[in-house]
Amino acid sequence: MVTLREMTPDDVAVVVPRIMEGYIADRIAAGEDPEGARTASLAQQAVLFPGGRPAAGQHMMHVVDADEVVGLLWMGRPMSGPASTWFVFFVEVDEAHRGRGYGRATMEAAEAWTRERGGTRVGLNVFGPNVVARSLYDSLGYQVMATAMFKDLAT
Repeated sequence: MVTLREMTPDDVAVVVPRIMEGYIADRIAAGEDPEGARTASLAQQAVLFPGGRPAAGQHMMHVVDADEVVGLLWMGRPMSGPASTWFVFFVEVDEAHRGRGYGRATMEAAEAWTRERGGTRVGLNVFGPNVVARSLYDSLGYQVMATAMFKDLAT
């Protein structure tokens, strides 16, 4: 249903800052303090996008259906783990295309992309408040590796 097309350097320059700002917001929504979220995000960005370009093993791709871009996918080598694992760092279906099966199609394309590169496992992280994404991943057979939890206490 969809194909994946590598982004141009100009596309990456536009997309990465937006992804990182969203990542910071997601970390904060999941309970991390704003300063820690920003510091961690900037440190990861420096490793994964040195000089604003994807590091070796990082792939920024448009999700395309019939020559129309419907979303984006960032696949890469995880920060640690076996070489047979690829990691979904970010996946997004454009708002105008949501609810039409593109999320599932994108994840299935990510799995095929991983197999084509000799990979045997796709990993990802999803923040707790993202119930829609968690439900999709559950329906696709993804398994929970760990659960981090917190409880805010009134002072």
